Amino acid sequence: MNRGERETADLRLVPPALAAWAAAAVALGVAGWWTVAGVGLCLAGAAALLTPPVAWRLTGRPRDPVPGGGAGEGVRSPGWRLRATAWGGVLLCAAAGAASAGLHAADLRRGPVPVLAQEYGRAWAEVTVTSDPRLTRPRVSGRAMVPVSVVMDAEVVRVERADGAAVRTRAPVLLIVPPGEGRDAWLGLLPSTRLRVGARFAPPREPGDPYAAVLKAGSGPPRVVGGPSALQRTAGDLRAGLRAATDGLAPDARALLPGLVVGDTSRIGTGLRDAFEATDLTHLLAVSGSNLSIVLLLLVGRPGRARQVERGGLAPRIGLSLRGTALAGAGLTLAFVVVCRPDPSVLRAAACGLVALLAVATGRRRSLIPALAAVVLLLVLYDPWLARSYGFLLSVLATGALLVVAPGWSEALRRRGVPGRLAEALAAALAAQAVTAPVVVVFAGRMSLVAIPANLFAELAVAPATVFGFAALALAPVWAAGAAGAAWVAGWPAGWIAGVARAGAELPGAELAWPGGWWGGAALALVTGAVVAGVRRVRHRRRLVVGVALVLLLVVVRPVPLVRWVTGWPPPGWLFAMCQVGQGDALVLSAGEGAGVVVDAGPDPAAVDRCLRELAVTRVPLLVLTHFHADHVAGLPGVLRGREVGAVQVTGLDEPPGQAEFVRRVAGAAGVPVVRAQPGERRRAGALEWRVLWPPAGPGPPDGGPNDASVTLLVRGPGGVSLLLLGDLEPPAQRALWRAHPELGAVDVLKVAHHGSAHQDPGLTAAVRPRLALVSAGRENPYGHPHPRTLEALRAGGARVLRTDRDGAIAVAGAGEELVAVARGW
Repeated sequence: MNRGERETADLRLVPPALAAWAAAAVALGVAGWWTVAGVGLCLAGAAALLTPPVAWRLTGRPRDPVPGGGAGEGVRSPGWRLRATAWGGVLLCAAAGAASAGLHAADLRRGPVPVLAQEYGRAWAEVTVTSDPRLTRPRVSGRAMVPVSVVMDAEVVRVERADGAAVRTRAPVLLIVPPGEGRDAWLGLLPSTRLRVGARFAPPREPGDPYAAVLKAGSGPPRVVGGPSALQRTAGDLRAGLRAATDGLAPDARALLPGLVVGDTSRIGTGLRDAFEATDLTHLLAVSGSNLSIVLLLLVGRPGRARQVERGGLAPRIGLSLRGTALAGAGLTLAFVVVCRPDPSVLRAAACGLVALLAVATGRRRSLIPALAAVVLLLVLYDPWLARSYGFLLSVLATGALLVVAPGWSEALRRRGVPGRLAEALAAALAAQAVTAPVVVVFAGRMSLVAIPANLFAELAVAPATVFGFAALALAPVWAAGAAGAAWVAGWPAGWIAGVARAGAELPGAELAWPGGWWGGAALALVTGAVVAGVRRVRHRRRLVVGVALVLLLVVVRPVPLVRWVTGWPPPGWLFAMCQVGQGDALVLSAGEGAGVVVDAGPDPAAVDRCLRELAVTRVPLLVLTHFHADHVAGLPGVLRGREVGAVQVTGLDEPPGQAEFVRRVAGAAGVPVVRAQPGERRRAGALEWRVLWPPAGPGPPDGGPNDASVTLLVRGPGGVSLLLLGDLEPPAQRALWRAHPELGAVDVLKVAHHGSAHQDPGLTAAVRPRLALVSAGRENPYGHPHPRTLEALRAGGARVLRTDRDGAIAVAGAGEELVAVARGW
């Protein structure tokens, strides 16, 4: 990048593109009449600026003096015409963006679909599928796991009213299909397929969603009334061929390779997806312009040689002329769009990929800013919903960073002795992270501290995985064995990328919580700018830079001794810890160096895994799941992750049955036996010993419910410290417990039942008289846990009460008069 090129960068298309983008984003969120008024004002302003006499007066530019002329004499400068035309073009583009957005938004408000949605009505509808079907992510709501449903974007084209009359319409909707026998048939649908659906209509979940309604279909297979188009069938066959070619690969490579090549993420599980999110590698799971760029670079060779006589790449070696190379590139781009489906996200990726390709092929990055601006303008006009798309914003920012910021940073790194290719890769990763991190924070409320190294290490394998993956895609229709061979080769770099994501996500400091929303994004942008300015000022002070890098490394790795010395948590010699896992339970009993007995796993695998890493627990002799509610068992994969687990102990009541089956399936996949707790059973682990007090032998607990079937433990630790762990026992079971065990006396620590709900038995509380009462509850949970009456009763009995929703994770250490509880805080 030379100085002359920087000075001649053409930015004329940037203001029109930004104007169309902003106008479309605003118009999608306002009433139709406001959009009409805005379009009218923009058109009027553009007409005025493009009318010479009016424009000249509006610009207010003085006459240029004529040599020898008198005062006030001269000619009108030609600059006023250029300025007026430029501003007129900006207003015209703003009008076009607002008009396109207004027309698209009108589809959400007209016709019978939004009326049915407001009435929560039921009707038969004919819909056209417009996206790939996908599964919702598993999540916990209260004590239940929300069933995984099939969702897809669709367009309602016909509605049948209750009286039998049919109304043709056009309304975008989100179609949700609950779990059922026909799930595989729904997942196999291709875009452009027409269905007849009996559904309940509901309003969109968020006001800014691009849907006129949410359709909740009934169970059973789909009723197909029209097959997919030839184009979509071709794309579906190619994608199915790629999936078949990857069937023999290792699980991570098998799941990831279709996503890298064509954006097919149907096989990617929650754990792998979470790892990619933690390391900011999610751009590899979506259709990306970099995929296309890698394949097209095979034609033109290394950067800067596309315009030279001695060209690089495959094109000259197979006898393609410059025109033939251009046609071949266009053909590959068309094939990319066909296979990945010609929806707006794919068109966006193809357009950005071509811009990035031209930048590296010609070596003239700054001159391609107008090309990027033109892409933004055309795509926003084609699909105004992109103006409010998180992915579109990140794509444009990342591509712009590669064009504007990365070249200068790369040159600066080279001047400091960094090898050329490493300097380019490092500059690209730094630039992309610097401009996209504030946007990620706005929506996610966190930032990844390992994103830059993770992207650098992953980038080593992206090109070979993509090239051989596309080879498998092309061979699959004609040579299955060859496709499987190419997929096997591609599986090695794909597995490397998955390994990088998992390794980065497992680091204790992989993610840093940051305030979300626009204020949080603005704050991070200011911090990033200050860091960049500071690095420029201290660029010759290598010791300071190395020191900062070392501090960042320690923050990411977080060695347990260092964290304990800095934060004081967990305290030395801790006996018992209550993890902060949100609205759920996860408890750890220290059973020696690196070992801990875990009681319940909470609702979130990532949260319990993080807590166990902070406690340096690598071995779990026993995991006790008090009952099968999701807020106690859904985090099971997090406990099993990278740890030696001796056994999983469960209650005798298999309710809810789906969650009991989940526990057995996950434990079985990890090779961990599942055993039932027996009343009166005694166990030891290290210096710990405990006894199972509940549930009793017999047909079931007092009311037969899962809460009253909670495994209840009386634990004795070093120094005679006693702990009573009540699970989620309700008052009838609490009364039966202390009546069945009259020997049960005062305890040092009480794990308050059922997250401190209002339903507690005062007799049990008076009998155990705890010194410390610990409550596990989520911040701002909708249940009002813990209840003020429960807290007051515990304090009145002499207990010190700590709660995870305010105090964070809690650890208990010491014994006797020196018994203390240390809160980690937020």
